[in-house]
Amino acid sequence: MTDQPVARRTIIKSAGLGIGAGLASGIAPGSAPAQAAPAEIWSGDYWTQKGDVKLAMFRKRVGAPAPGESRRPVLFLVHGSSNVSRSSYDLTVPGKGEYSMMNVFAGYGYDVWTMDHDGYGKSGSSGNNSDIASGVEDLKAAMPVVMRETGRQKIHFFGTSSGGIRAAAYAQAQPERVDRLVLSAFTYKGEGAAEIERRQKRIAELRASPRRQRDAAMIRSIFTRDGHPGIYDPAVAEAIIAAENEFGDSVPSGTYLDMAANMPVVDPTKVLSPVLMTRGDWDGNSTDRDLLDFFARLPNGDRQFVILPQTAHSAGFSKNRDLLWYAMKNFLAAPAPLAS
Repeated sequence: MTDQPVARRTIIKSAGLGIGAGLASGIAPGSAPAQAAPAEIWSGDYWTQKGDVKLAMFRKRVGAPAPGESRRPVLFLVHGSSNVSRSSYDLTVPGKGEYSMMNVFAGYGYDVWTMDHDGYGKSGSSGNNSDIASGVEDLKAAMPVVMRETGRQKIHFFGTSSGGIRAAAYAQAQPERVDRLVLSAFTYKGEGAAEIERRQKRIAELRASPRRQRDAAMIRSIFTRDGHPGIYDPAVAEAIIAAENEFGDSVPSGTYLDMAANMPVVDPTKVLSPVLMTRGDWDGNSTDRDLLDFFARLPNGDRQFVILPQTAHSAGFSKNRDLLWYAMKNFLAAPAPLAS
């Protein structure tokens, strides 16, 4: 079902990322990442097949894989509607500090993976609109590669925006593969959410084509539409635009259509894993009421709901992105609760 990983590998010097305490278990809850010597972060490109479509995967960790090493916890990052995997989770913003979630969590001791979904970035396209259901099939195709390369049968997932919906829908479809699940900037039903209401006015347009325009102006609008542009550095949008240039000015329309016309697409009662839900207090893609409704229906008592102050929809790109990383770090490294 899957191709072998490609031969090219790179080692990246990542200044300021310490290896952290305990590569096998991640960093301890409540403690800060170690600030030892800069870590050498290794990266690798992989491929998998979904039917006739070749899908691109990418991996980062501290140090190259070695035979006989201890297995590290695995974190898979699921991208959203408008950006590919690398500009979502491995962005470089010159002179502005660390914006790569992959670097940060590799430094915490995780084996970090991501992928370009069907029709995005370096992946091929089936010609469909890459809706949430298609994204679930992408993740199903990716998992055999991750399991083969890491030795892990269950992994942690993180998704932001429609990536969170993809990740939750995958957790519903294959619960045996999901360890802990982080949903950032999630949308459940979308009732009362300003951005969802804007998309509902475009339903006919979104249904008319499997792709939608995603030019420089649209990317900049991601950081202004919630009404608080000052919480982002303007250089972030420009870095994303530069990174996305090679992929053209359009992306699949399916997740936008799902969020406008087909919500909910995830049944919270069927998401069995521990769940952390994070929401920026100015996120126009949801309301507290919408997300707390989803949260209350989750069956696993190991769950948390965190509102990130002074953040909007794109928490991972904000000046306060460290608040997201802190909440994630503590949740992913939490000890398993003892049975009564």
